[in-house]
Amino acid sequence: MIAVVAVVVAVLALAVAVTTVARARRLERRLRALETQRPVGAGDLAALRADIGQALRHVAVVRYDAFGDMGGRLSFSAAVVDDSGDGLVLSSIHARGESRTYAKGVVGGQSDATLTPEEQQALASARTGSKDA
Repeated sequence: MIAVVAVVVAVLALAVAVTTVARARRLERRLRALETQRPVGAGDLAALRADIGQALRHVAVVRYDAFGDMGGRLSFSAAVVDDSGDGLVLSSIHARGESRTYAKGVVGGQSDATLTPEEQQALASARTGSKDA
């Protein structure tokens, strides 16, 4: 019985060793392949920066009570813009019996539609990155 256990342990140890060596070889091949790849060129980097600049990545949300008799600041205005200030402002006004949602486009930090003070605050916070919203 002890001999069988010893054989099983030896076989398991050999299997672990073989698996570890195989994984090490695969990792070594992957490392060599990564080392031979060329780094990102200046043109590629400029294209990546331009793509990132157009991403809608600046976000701010302002919560507020649209009506004095409502509690909980359920209304909100959210601005989502890119580095140039292009994007949109979403507002949701909650009342007791209904909820209305509005979307206004923003180009260069300005909107053709009139922005409420809360929407202006959300847009300014998104563009500056301030947490005062």
